Amino acid sequence: MDLFSGTISQLENSIQYASAKNNAISNNISNADTPNYKAEKVSFRSALENELGALQAKKTNERHLSFNDGENKAFRIVKDSSTTYNHNGNNVDIDKEMSELAKNQIYYNSLIDRMNGKFSSLQSVIRGGN
Repeated sequence: MDLFSGTISQLENSIQYASAKNNAISNNISNADTPNYKAEKVSFRSALENELGALQAKKTNERHLSFNDGENKAFRIVKDSSTTYNHNGNNVDIDKEMSELAKNQIYYNSLIDRMNGKFSSLQSVIRGGN
């Protein structure tokens, strides 16, 4: 039986995504002047997994690895090496990063508010509706 129909775990995964995105953006901002630094971004793994959903690896030995590497995250950090904005090989656009940081902060705060609402509802039920 899944408590709250998985809402808490979905919120938790979303908060982890927002935190990872915040870390990637912070790294980009702090390395905006670092020569040859390539910007990081958070990429969804689930999009690829949905496309490859029916694909299974044939294991002829129990030591063989499966396509699922054991990570339960639906996202990963990737470096964008396709562009260069600055003369020093760096591709961090500080204006874009600051905009993404503000947008991600709003998203994160809304997730936290929703999580607090779920816990407040649970607390109310435990107290008997008072």
